Amino acid sequence: MVGETPIAMTVVRLGEDEEQGVLEVLRSGHLAQGPVVERLEAAFADLCGVAHAVAVSSGTTALVAALQALGVGPGDEVITSPFTFAATLNAILECGATARFADIDPSDFTVDPEQVEAQLSGRTRVIMPVDLYGQPAALDLLTDLAARRGLTLVEDAAQAHGAMVAGGRSGSFGVGCFSLYATKNVTTGEGGIVTTDDGDLADGIRLLRNQGMRTRYVYEVAGHNYRLTDLQAAVGLPQLARLEERTARRNHNARRLSEGLADLPGLTTPVVMRGRSHAFHQYTVRVSPEAPFTRDVLAARCAEMGIATGVYYPTVVFDAPCYRVHPRVVVEPVPEAEAAAREVLSLPVHPWLSDDELDRVVAAVRSCFGR
Repeated sequence: MVGETPIAMTVVRLGEDEEQGVLEVLRSGHLAQGPVVERLEAAFADLCGVAHAVAVSSGTTALVAALQALGVGPGDEVITSPFTFAATLNAILECGATARFADIDPSDFTVDPEQVEAQLSGRTRVIMPVDLYGQPAALDLLTDLAARRGLTLVEDAAQAHGAMVAGGRSGSFGVGCFSLYATKNVTTGEGGIVTTDDGDLADGIRLLRNQGMRTRYVYEVAGHNYRLTDLQAAVGLPQLARLEERTARRNHNARRLSEGLADLPGLTTPVVMRGRSHAFHQYTVRVSPEAPFTRDVLAARCAEMGIATGVYYPTVVFDAPCYRVHPRVVVEPVPEAEAAAREVLSLPVHPWLSDDELDRVVAAVRSCFGR
């Protein structure tokens, strides 16, 4: 493999449709939030099968705005996954709420509904599952749990554009929060979307994102600038039209990788859970103690052969001094999440990979196992 072009974890390619859309916005003279954002919102609502989609400035902002519009604040508790990016936790803390954690199901890396129920208290207001690597959490079970206990489900769907659970799209269970960050399956560079069937909640988020104004200089709430621009929306719109095609390619790539890596000792390939679909934002294997080397050794050997890998995430989310000592972060044992953080490794799965490149990834990993 010496001399071959390195294979990247992520490749972002934008085409003529995106370029034309941006040029049209530039020539219109209206760069800020406007009609193109409205078109993006309508397309995203249609994708998720919900009544409302509200575009905001980032995926983190989507989580914060959803919690703020729900009135979540000091004294309230939000139960989420310990195996996620820090944005999930930061959003809870920004609202003044307390974060609690339910351990994950090792099969899919998302919160175990039984563990969520065990963490409920009289202060719990929100259950916030995280759809990790592109596969939704058990949203049907968690929605039922939230309904039984009078709670709200706020789904961190940052990585699960277009994925499905029990016949429903990610983002249609409770309140959905998506990221449109540069490397996501749909990107606007920076950006986010909140999806909901609740018209009052959507209206509240629209107020928050526009400094609390519905009419200029008429302030109804203390708001923020959470707006997305028409320039950004013009980049995202064409990608939504191609999302099904791109997701099918990601699934093709994932199947090819799994078929090639199926028989390696101590290496577990991703499982698509029954009743769910997978967007394969990442293709993540586990290198268990039964393997002849650690996850980090495999990553280093792949790098030597020009195959990029990624670790998402190397620790549980609260394993940093700023969180360990935070008075609103309740740290409890989460052994499944801690084990996953030691063992997960993501391999390239993006839609621009050729079958020959996928075969190179398989060959590189197999060679590390002496196969």
